[in-house]
Amino acid sequence: MRREASIKRSTGETAVGVILIIEGEGNAEIRTGIGFLDHMLTLFASHGGFDLGVQCRGDLRVDGHHSVEDIGIALGKAFSEALEERRGICRYGSFLLPMDEALVLCALDLSGRAHLSFDVTLPAARLGDFDTELTKEFLLAFCRSLGLTLHLRQLAGENTHHIIEAVFKALGRALKAACAIDPQKADRIPSTKGTLI
Repeated sequence: MRREASIKRSTGETAVGVILIIEGEGNAEIRTGIGFLDHMLTLFASHGGFDLGVQCRGDLRVDGHHSVEDIGIALGKAFSEALEERRGICRYGSFLLPMDEALVLCALDLSGRAHLSFDVTLPAARLGDFDTELTKEFLLAFCRSLGLTLHLRQLAGENTHHIIEAVFKALGRALKAACAIDPQKADRIPSTKGTLI
C-alpha cells in the first residue's frame, strides 16, 4: 500500500504545492523561500521516512508569516488526504529526542481533533531569515488541517537552532509511528466510535 497525496493551495498571499508519500525513503525537495524552514522540513521528512516535496511562492517582502502558515495548512491537508479514513493506523506516536544540549518530548494522536500544547522556549527571535515564533504558527496550522493532537515539551536546551531542530525531528519520528499500520488491526478504524474524522 502506498499512501500519497498532492495538495495545491493558492491565496492572495501565497501559492503552495505539497507532494507527500508516507511510505517513502525520507527524500525531500523543499523550496519555500525561507532557508531555515527548508532545513527543518528536510529533517522532518528524513526522520519520518516520508518523501516530501514542498514549493512555495509567498509574499516574503512582507514577512514569512503567510508562507509558513500556509505551508503548515497544505502539509496537514496532504497527510489527512493520504491517510483517508485512517483505517489500520497505530494512531498514537511519541518520541524523546536529544539534539546536543536540547531535549524535546513529542507525543501525538491522529485523533481528528486539533490541539497543540507547545511548552517550548525559544531564546533567539530570529535564525537567519526565519522568525522563530513562526515555529508555533506552523505547528498550529499543521494540527488544525490534519486534525492532530500534538504535545511538545522542552525538557532541556539553550540553543534555539538545536531546540527547533529537536522539535521537527521528534515530530517526524512520532508521526511515522502514528501513521504506521498496526498489523493486528489493519482493517479497523482505531477508535471505539468507528471514526477519526
